[in-house]
Amino acid sequence: MSTGNEIERKDAEDPREVEILSARLTPHRSLNRTGFLAVMLFLSVVSFVTGMVFLMMGAWPVLGFFGLDVLVVWWAFKVNFRTARASEEIVVTPSELRVRRVSHRGQVAEWTFNPLWVRLDQEIDEEYGIEHLYLISRGRRIQIAGFLGPDEKASFYKALVDALNAAKRGPIYNPVS
Repeated sequence: MSTGNEIERKDAEDPREVEILSARLTPHRSLNRTGFLAVMLFLSVVSFVTGMVFLMMGAWPVLGFFGLDVLVVWWAFKVNFRTARASEEIVVTPSELRVRRVSHRGQVAEWTFNPLWVRLDQEIDEEYGIEHLYLISRGRRIQIAGFLGPDEKASFYKALVDALNAAKRGPIYNPVS
């Protein structure tokens, strides 16, 4: 099963445009559509049955509050699923490093760097691990991989360092193949 946070290494025809690293990062969501429907069905049934018990005891306003609780939980899940539409794409080629960030509202921000001038920086907490990753070039500093957890950030950091080092070595020309 795919989480959507895979790192791909690709080869192309033109050695200057070979994608050394191509990563699409998305927020992790542990509950899929089927799980959401199951949780909402369970919550609705429990709220309805409990509300009916209170209705029969004469406390009819409680039924409305149980219905309101179900609506608030449904709304919270919908907001959570809407924010999961955000993504971040990072592509490293020998000639450039591209970062494309799409917000959950569809707003796109793009940055292009020369991989020879990019420096990686990280903030590390002793207990937690890597908290933030940054790309720094020519006075600009942007945070990347904010969706990932500490272990995933460490793995991504290593892959990005390897890709930048490969970009700094330049394309490999092999006239035989």
